[in-house]
Amino acid sequence: MALLAVEKTNSDNKKYLNIFLPFTAFTMTHAEQPPCLYLEVCSQNEQLRLPLHSSIVLFLLSYCDCESFRVFLVLGDSSSSEPLKSQLPASASLSDVQVDELPKLVSSCRLPAALDESAQICRAGLAVVLRHIIDKSIEADPSRKDVAALLGFKKTCLKACAEVSKWTRLCEIGIPSAVEEHLHNPGDVGKQLPLPVLTLESRLAEPVKVHNDDKIRRQKLQEQKRREKLEPVGGQANKEPSPGRPPQVSDELELRAALAKLSVVSVPAVTTRENSEIRKVKTSELPPLEHVFAEGLYFTLTDVVLLPCIHQYLCSLQASAPSALQQLPNLLRWYNRVQEVPGVMRAAKDCGLHLSTLQVATTCPPWPSAHPSATLLEEEGSQETTTPLPFVGGPRPTMTKLKENGIEAIFASHPCPSWNLPWDSLPSAINPTEGKMSNIRAIRKMQQLNNLIAMVTDLARPGDTIVDFCSGTGHVGIVLAHTFPDCQIILIENKEESLVRARSRSAQLGLKNIGFIQTNLDYFTGPFHIGVALHACGIATDMVLEHCIQAESAFVISPCCYGFIQNAVKFTFPKSEQFRKTLTYKEHMILCRFADQTAVQLPPERRLIGKQCMGLVDLDRSWAAEASGYSVQVITMEPESCSPKNNMLVGRPPQRRGC
Repeated sequence: MALLAVEKTNSDNKKYLNIFLPFTAFTMTHAEQPPCLYLEVCSQNEQLRLPLHSSIVLFLLSYCDCESFRVFLVLGDSSSSEPLKSQLPASASLSDVQVDELPKLVSSCRLPAALDESAQICRAGLAVVLRHIIDKSIEADPSRKDVAALLGFKKTCLKACAEVSKWTRLCEIGIPSAVEEHLHNPGDVGKQLPLPVLTLESRLAEPVKVHNDDKIRRQKLQEQKRREKLEPVGGQANKEPSPGRPPQVSDELELRAALAKLSVVSVPAVTTRENSEIRKVKTSELPPLEHVFAEGLYFTLTDVVLLPCIHQYLCSLQASAPSALQQLPNLLRWYNRVQEVPGVMRAAKDCGLHLSTLQVATTCPPWPSAHPSATLLEEEGSQETTTPLPFVGGPRPTMTKLKENGIEAIFASHPCPSWNLPWDSLPSAINPTEGKMSNIRAIRKMQQLNNLIAMVTDLARPGDTIVDFCSGTGHVGIVLAHTFPDCQIILIENKEESLVRARSRSAQLGLKNIGFIQTNLDYFTGPFHIGVALHACGIATDMVLEHCIQAESAFVISPCCYGFIQNAVKFTFPKSEQFRKTLTYKEHMILCRFADQTAVQLPPERRLIGKQCMGLVDLDRSWAAEASGYSVQVITMEPESCSPKNNMLVGRPPQRRGC
């Protein structure tokens, strides 16, 4: 890999000055520059080191031979990254940048982050940045099928955000955080291994099912039958493992199938037709496939994320507590298997990772057995309901219980029910009718935008930063950028396709005060004054509310998909003290499920009950925000027919009351 260098000369600093333009000037006045990667450098015991997230990004760049990015190591002071030279890819030439020199969009996010050629789209967070690197590598060299395979089946590997996917959260946050904590206190091993590590060990012990695996499972059965015939009676066939490899690794069918896929050739077919004994075996009776890599048979982005973490963790254990390795046989087997993947050893060496085959030490005293009551995935499952709870009866008993305790849905009057945007004079690219939606839906979208923009107009001040959360293709954010030219607008969305489309629409309009961030909400850390979200699904509404409260910003949020509400890592339901004193979690979920019963095709009485349930759920949300000092109103959009989910939560922090 040969990454482009940015020399620290006065001429080059002038040449690349546009990388560091303030937030008020997103559009670059010069020719577009190559995309940039920003990686964190931290300090421990007064020594610089690369956090695991940065090491993972560098490892992927080397594995992909990616030369598409300029790479900047972000330093907190005037120090240099020179002491890290032995930990950096030898073939790479990286540049230093100070925190106060970061582009505004990048400084608003947790690293790693990638800034595109236009400096208008920032991608932040480990999984998002890694998937972007893969996309750019394939774009530069479409022949790299091994790189494309990292995205997994249907290209969904680590695509789901960590806020909703337990597996992504484990790989992107849980494992790196546990290893970072261990490396920070290497002598404090303790009596029990970290729960995320034990969860991964347990996951690797499970049989796997992959797409179209029937053929491989039948081939495995056939090989088992053949092996039984070759084995001597009363004993096992003697097999010598390959030098430097653990027993049975190189001969397993699963591993051969995985490596064959990496070589872009099919699994070798059997030379003879399956005998009837094999053909007649039911699929349910075929032998299960063993884990080869983290997500099953095939080497994916997940393995790239885990390798630098697990390598450092296992090496540390081997040095300080070798008997602990006895608790991790599956993790050791995975670690040894990954080294057989073409390109892994080269990339590891390039990044200063000295991989080696590890064996469980049999001479050490046994490690105290660690039996967690539940794996991390199971533990989180007790907090998050992944499937709707079965309910008997309707919402009336719950609503009656609330009423008896003096709690009823409260809707504030709309402050400007007739307010409309001047749609006839707006550029056509702003109008939803110019998109791919039907005319009826486009008209309703215009009505929804009328309501949100009216509320923001009452809150906004010149110079404000307004964030459109869950922005989609930019219907709200682009109207905001056009309507409030003296404000800075940021669109945050985790779906790349939607954000790219929003960027294209913005470019067509020539908007200068708008920026785009592809990330999960947790990775956005920048200050802002107003948070907006139109139809934030399920707990996304609560995540946006939490973000706004932490930033002490005003908010205008239209909730949606109440039936998807469930307990999450950061909050539980009911949220307010008043509701918690009255309702159980299950009773609150009854309200949420029936709050979705507002479709126009339903009987009027049923829609009315649904609207009351919506009001009660949002009343609970508003009271929880008021506990943080906010003034909150639950308002119905005008006209009500603009959407079955027509509530708006409008909140003002103490410093914006009366504005």
